[in-house]
Amino acid sequence: MSEQTRDSGSEATKPAMSLEDLQHWTQMLGRAQQMMLEQGIDLMERGPMLPDPTGIVRAQTDFWADTMKLWQRFLDPAGAEPVVESAEQARDRRFKAKQWHDDPVYAFIRQSYFLVADHMLKRVDTIDGIDAKQREKLRFATRGLIDAMSPTNFPATNPLVVEKIVETRGENLLKGLQNMLADLSRGQMTQSDTSAFELGRNVATTPGKVVKRTPLYELIHYAPATETVGAIPLVIFPPWINRFYILDLTPEKSFIRWAVEQGLSVFVVSWRSADASMKDVTWDDYVVRGQVDAIDTVREVLGVGSVHAIGYCVAGTTLAATLALLTARGEAAKVATATFFTAQVDFADAGELSLFVDDDQLNLIRQVGKDGYLDGRYMAATFNLLRGRDLIWNYVANNYLLGNDYAPFDLLHWNADVTNLPATWHLGYLTDLYRDNRLAQAGSMIVDGVPIDLGTVTTPSYIQAGREDHIAPAESVWKITDHFAGPLRFVLAGSGHIAGVVNPPSAQKYQYWTNDAPAESLAAFVAGATETKGSWWPDWRAWIAAADGQTVPAEGARIPGGGPLATLGDAPGEYVRTR
Repeated sequence: MSEQTRDSGSEATKPAMSLEDLQHWTQMLGRAQQMMLEQGIDLMERGPMLPDPTGIVRAQTDFWADTMKLWQRFLDPAGAEPVVESAEQARDRRFKAKQWHDDPVYAFIRQSYFLVADHMLKRVDTIDGIDAKQREKLRFATRGLIDAMSPTNFPATNPLVVEKIVETRGENLLKGLQNMLADLSRGQMTQSDTSAFELGRNVATTPGKVVKRTPLYELIHYAPATETVGAIPLVIFPPWINRFYILDLTPEKSFIRWAVEQGLSVFVVSWRSADASMKDVTWDDYVVRGQVDAIDTVREVLGVGSVHAIGYCVAGTTLAATLALLTARGEAAKVATATFFTAQVDFADAGELSLFVDDDQLNLIRQVGKDGYLDGRYMAATFNLLRGRDLIWNYVANNYLLGNDYAPFDLLHWNADVTNLPATWHLGYLTDLYRDNRLAQAGSMIVDGVPIDLGTVTTPSYIQAGREDHIAPAESVWKITDHFAGPLRFVLAGSGHIAGVVNPPSAQKYQYWTNDAPAESLAAFVAGATETKGSWWPDWRAWIAAADGQTVPAEGARIPGGGPLATLGDAPGEYVRTR
């Protein structure tokens, strides 16, 4: 709405909730109250099935008491107790607009939503007769329902949408419908301006060449940016669940470009997006014909005995298996150091993703992967569900209801650039690791005919975890330290699974924690940790330098195409473009 319209003070054009809308919302709240009360009475009447119904009685009593306080505040604001919001409610970005706080009607709607949501979650904790995993599943589903029922997701109860309807005479709803229909046609929610980024133009632009291509991966060798480079090259294994260029976004965010500028010889594996021809790809392929093959290729091309290796997320899980396999073969020296970005090896407490690993979900994956591969949009939807408030409902309100244009955002552009997965191996990954936790059991997992044991790994390792990671929780990443036997450096970074990793020093964002004293748990580590502002990347570079301080001239085989392998094209290669 224009300033002129706001200043006019015209009641005719002032966006406000009608009596009908208010009645609808209060009826909805009342019905929710009634349903919760009826369920509580029903559960109490069952008697013997609930050995201690006092928790339910207390929950119902608290709910009604809070409801009465809410109505008192609405009907008699001056005489009511002041509103005390939790820290989470106060910083909820969905309700940051002043209308949610200044307008009595919308303030009532916001507070009633918080009240119902809070008591719905409390009710989960009062249910008897279910185990911890079932309770967590129910809590996850309840949070999803709460996010879906937010008043910000409905035109009549979102003041910003009401204003936009008046301002545009409803054009915003037509634009939003157009956005929604476009997403339905492509089977995937849009989160960023799809025309704003292009591979090789403004993302994945670090100069390099493809020097090897197999049915599983392309190997990219990046051009040196310094006169000398580290004697031991760096090989990066990104997760095959996503495109590799999460580590080579815009130049100012690119970890790959930064590593090259730090004087490292950098190679990156770009995994092939699966199709029907990859239906038989298994665990062995990603370990032996993927990681071990890439490590040996770099060693041979540069004529060196070892490499530094990085594994991100699932590729870090696989790197741990690779180290165990090399150790069992007597070839551990092929990897001088190993770095793990938000990677898990022990899935006993793997976080919310483990909630998607049950018989029903596995059968669904078998059905959608019957052609030999799993459509990447399935995994994208799963990850979006883990952060539905930010990655689903935020866009429903902003782009479907308000009809706003999509903003350009390189990270979200990458997030939507999905990769197909080999169905057989993905099922094996979920069952063997997430469900059965076999990698953490010595000798349970077999690679290329060899039983592997993480406890035999003595490779010096740098382990990075994200404090707010919802995919690989920090507590789960920490468990690597319970298995590896070599020297370890654990670093806890601010933010989550992506932003905690892709945090260049130039951004001056977040922080990280280190602790050189022995710690038996993540809590003990944090208790004695030192906080450092900014990016953890320089800390990692110093750790690499301590392990390999020697340099060699950046010439000959250190230049892409200068060694025994002919170049097959410019970076970022062909596989990253395959859909």
